[in-house]
Amino acid sequence: MGRSFNLELKSEFIEAEKIPDFVEDFSQKMNLCDDLKDRVMLALSEAATNAIVHGNKEDLDKDVEVKVVIDEKLVLITVQDEGTGFNPEDTPDPIREENLLATGGRGIFLMEEYADTVTYSDEGRLVTMTFKR
Repeated sequence: MGRSFNLELKSEFIEAEKIPDFVEDFSQKMNLCDDLKDRVMLALSEAATNAIVHGNKEDLDKDVEVKVVIDEKLVLITVQDEGTGFNPEDTPDPIREENLLATGGRGIFLMEEYADTVTYSDEGRLVTMTFKR
């Protein structure tokens, strides 16, 4: 059984600024290497921002719940929002030529690039990411 770390975010964009200190804290406590810490930082920042902005639509009556469990082999992260959900299959591919100059739409792509696995449940309101240590 691993060690758990939790963070609750209000649904306003500025709350995403809590992610770097949160990641730094558990990374130090669990002795994560710099490469893993950086991958977690980027993926978690994207997931939390997506949950705040797209999931909860910055509705201050809704929260985003971040849970991290770390053991000797794995970092498991869940990000839960209270929005209406979405189907990740419906998101445009950001590396297709017609999307290359778009100002957004890369968050899911980046999460999938940096995490070892990314899964969606609860109709897209719960994102689970794993990172091998």
